[in-house]
Formats: sequence, C-alpha cells, structure tokens
Amino acid sequence: MLQNILAEHTIILASSSPRRKKFFEEMELNFEIRLKPVEEIYPVTLKGAEISNYLAALKATPFKEDLQPKEILITSDTVVWHNNLSVAKAASAPEAQEMLKSLSGDWHEVITSVCFTTTETQFTKHKITQVKFKALTDSEIKHYVAKYEPFDKAGAYGIQEWIGLIGIEEIKGSYTNVVGLPTQLVYETLMRMANS
Repeated sequence: MLQNILAEHTIILASSSPRRKKFFEEMELNFEIRLKPVEEIYPVTLKGAEISNYLAALKATPFKEDLQPKEILITSDTVVWHNNLSVAKAASAPEAQEMLKSLSGDWHEVITSVCFTTTETQFTKHKITQVKFKALTDSEIKHYVAKYEPFDKAGAYGIQEWIGLIGIEEIKGSYTNVVGLPTQLVYETLMRMANS
C-alpha cells in the first residue's frame, strides 16, 4: 500500500543493521541501502533522546550533497538510557557482562530516533520504550554474552534474542523500537510525507 503511494520516490535506508533491513522488507517497502561512514561523537551535555536525535541527524550529513529530488533518506540511532547514563555498545565480553548486570532487576529506557532527510527538508522523530529485566543470574549473563556476542547492540542485548525471551519481565511501548526501529512511526511519517 505505502509502496504504491511512494512509487515515484526512492527510499534510502542508511543502515547496515540486518534488523532494520528486515523491518523495511516486512513493511513491504521498496528501498535501497546506502552506507557512508560517520564518526558517532556527540556533545557530552546531551541526555537521553537528545543523544539519539543528534546521532540520527549526524548520520545523514555525508549524504546531503548527493541526495536527489524524490529521494527520502532514513537514518536512525538507538540509545539505552539507565540511571541518567547512556549504556552504549560493549567493546568486550567483560564490558557486556557489566552492562547487563547494571540493567538486571531494573527498568531502563530504549530510545530510537529516526531522521528523515530530503533535498527540501530534514526532521527527526523518536520513540521511548520502557523495559524491565528480571534479576539476571551471573550464569545467564555469561551464557548470553558468550553465545550471542551482542557487541553491535546498544545496552549489550537484543530483545529478540535468548536474553529477551528469558529475562524481560515487562515492556511499556513499542517492541520494534527496542529491536531498533519504531516501525509504526516510520510508516505513518512516510505516509504523511507522500501525501504532503
């Protein structure tokens, strides 16, 4: 349905995430993937959604000069926010274990920002989902990190993986947002852009 409305447009997903690619396919969108490197550094004064909003827009910067009319560039960033701190991607197994220990038995926020860029406009939207882990045991944490190596994920976990199946007690908000893309937000925004 949406792909018919957007038939004259080219949707560009600027992400190497297999999860985001799969969501775009499942939403039945015609799209292409384009990748350009960007150094993901943000001002230390930013908090929560300010971080993901900033980085989502930053990721669009290298594409701006090449963007053509009727192209819609989509960039995004996900932040795990806990105890007034950003829980970023882990660089090692011990770091991933420490991150999961910090989230264990508590609520945290998963914030995904999506930036929509065309030759005429740019704006960013975000969703916040609250997630609660049960009290994870050391053996559960070590098993997950060793087997799944979640080093490409904010907060060092994927809700769709084993740790999410056995460890998440409650979720308030969008599930797909925690996986890495608030699909309903993306769909509704593209619909509005197509009809404007």
